[in-house]
Amino acid sequence: PMSQTPSSTDQALHLLALNPALDRSALRDRFTRDGRIQIRDVLKLESARELRSILANQTPWGMAWSAGADSPKALTANEFGALAPAERQRIGTSVQTAAQRGDYAFAYARYPMLLDAYLGGWMPDSPHDIVFEHINDAPFLDLVRQVTSIPDLVKADAQATFYAPTHFLSRHNDSHVGEGWRVAYVLSLAPDDWKPDWGGYLNFLDADGDIVAGYRPRFNALSLFRVPQDHHVSYVPPFAPGGRYSITGWFRDS
Repeated sequence: PMSQTPSSTDQALHLLALNPALDRSALRDRFTRDGRIQIRDVLKLESARELRSILANQTPWGMAWSAGADSPKALTANEFGALAPAERQRIGTSVQTAAQRGDYAFAYARYPMLLDAYLGGWMPDSPHDIVFEHINDAPFLDLVRQVTSIPDLVKADAQATFYAPTHFLSRHNDSHVGEGWRVAYVLSLAPDDWKPDWGGYLNFLDADGDIVAGYRPRFNALSLFRVPQDHHVSYVPPFAPGGRYSITGWFRDS
């Protein structure tokens, strides 16, 4: 486990307190059968509510996007906020054009919890740092190890994401196995009673492009899936009344 102060430990146990009623044996059997699972009510209710509030009210959202041959790019909240409206429009148009061509493309709001924020000391001892530390601490790691039957998992990275209207993530397969990625995760903290028409689904695709499984954005749900496997996050339409909050990343064996 990463170093921690007593105060951060107390807060993190509140923010990432696991539901003690989880049937880990049944969850393991489902993951073994399908290679994927969505665990509902994964956290204690009060922890999940507080964590969603942090994402909604205390997170400086930047932007990440990719437009085909235009390699993935990301800006902090301040950097994106400083762009002229015409430049924001240009970025949006380039992403839509790439998707229209069938190229790999995405657009969503993000806060890089590990690579920039945690290691760069953006907001020391912030709730985001605390949650990241405890994703990498024994209780949460042990849950994932038990459900996936992969005892070699030793750490995870993390980013907070927000899929607002017009955001999406094209089909891809996370084929970075050389980096030690074994299991991808999405800790979903979506608004209550997210409607299917509002999009933002985590969909899994077969070789013919058919959806073989789809997970609705839910409040307090943890999706886990082996990598690589084809998946995408479906388009959130303009009429959606809000966005899809989550913390995402990969559990690694090295």
